Amino acid sequence: MSIGEECGIFGVRSGDPTDAAALCYYGLYALQHRGQESCGIVVNDDGLFASRKDLGLVGEVFTEDALASLPKGTMAVAHTRYGTTGNTSRENCQPIVVNHQKGRMAIAHNGNLSNAGALRSELELSGAIFHTSSDTETIAYIVTRERLSAPSIEDAVSRAMDRLEGAYSLVLMSPRKLICVRDPHGFRPLCFGRTAGGTWVVASESCALRAVGADLIRDVDPGEMIIFGPGGPVSRREHCGRAPKKLCVFEYIYFARPDSVIDGRSVHAARVDAGRILAKTRPADADVVIGVPDSGLDAALGYSRESGIPYGIGLIKNKYVGRTFIAPGERRDRVRIKLSAVEEAVRGRRVVLIDDSIVRGTTGARILSILREAGAREIHMRVSAPPFLYPCYYGTDIDSQDSLIACRKSVDEIAAAIGADSLGYLPLESLPGLAGSRDICRACFDGVYPTAVPAEGEGRKNRFEQRLSEREKRGIAP
Repeated sequence: MSIGEECGIFGVRSGDPTDAAALCYYGLYALQHRGQESCGIVVNDDGLFASRKDLGLVGEVFTEDALASLPKGTMAVAHTRYGTTGNTSRENCQPIVVNHQKGRMAIAHNGNLSNAGALRSELELSGAIFHTSSDTETIAYIVTRERLSAPSIEDAVSRAMDRLEGAYSLVLMSPRKLICVRDPHGFRPLCFGRTAGGTWVVASESCALRAVGADLIRDVDPGEMIIFGPGGPVSRREHCGRAPKKLCVFEYIYFARPDSVIDGRSVHAARVDAGRILAKTRPADADVVIGVPDSGLDAALGYSRESGIPYGIGLIKNKYVGRTFIAPGERRDRVRIKLSAVEEAVRGRRVVLIDDSIVRGTTGARILSILREAGAREIHMRVSAPPFLYPCYYGTDIDSQDSLIACRKSVDEIAAAIGADSLGYLPLESLPGLAGSRDICRACFDGVYPTAVPAEGEGRKNRFEQRLSEREKRGIAP
């Protein structure tokens, strides 16, 4: 069973006009796993912004003709979206472009603001009119208002950071500068690198840097702002150290690609270690270990190495179907389209099945059903994350406890519900070792939140659409 996180962001800054749109295209392709609802690219052509964004996958939105329609430029920002705030609509596609008397700005955002509801209400009461239901427009409004009195765009961004709470990795573009920002907790990853030709590249994950031939220089530090101007990058650190670092541990468990390195820790190595820990703490007598593609495969390899049980390919993923959980709309029928069993690998065998999480239990039950139909004699499910017990307000699409099966059932009851012969979760206390640091956020597992928790209902994904609906019911003009 999979979890959906919000977005992937990408930015380019070169000294001379280049095919920035093509670089963004390849970068977004490498970040497609972080969002499949929509995508967009905005190119800066000597101060003029040209954009293309729409619902769909990167290859669907950016056809050859669509890419050719974008000009060459010295800068560009790009975004691929899975919305944990706001519905699936063209209005919520990013990057958001702002035209203002202080100049244009394009902004792309990964994460969720925990105080978005309060900020949006304040802005609306002061006359702001919102065209989207995403947190990103709230950030854009605040930056734009601060720009009225700030001496520079980076000063406006710094002032805006004083008001933002929660998760926000940002890449912004003004007519002359590319700016990247990571929130003071560092909830979401952000890194930058440079190509052999001298082009600076910013991305959510290091795998996207390699996709465009850039070498990773380093991660952006929590609270850091980096300005890529005509004279090269400049770091501003006035927000660094203002809050304890709290990188989302689920980046290592599921969100990130296994070939990425986040804050110095290999995602692949973290997942292999999770499998080893599971083998030690949740052993099973079995004939073969298999993983649920894609994020369960590395942990299955680790389980096999530690336990001595042979590793096998028991499930095949249709490579033309995206991640089940983060694809918008109904998921039930997608499981069989997405996955099929290798009967030769599982027929008559006792199987250890490794997956990254169980949220609702519906997808897990269907995967086990597929394996049973293929002839698996026993299925012992092991999960490379602890049970999900609490909502997340920082970008994971778990906005309430209502749908969390672990809140309603014991481990044995969950095993019975999904059809497993046994079930074991990763121990909570192993998470710091998995991430290689104690500086992690694991609030969805233990309920210890790094920031103030939104009021009831304010953390739900479609809260702004719901607010409008309630107004309409009361007869209040939108």
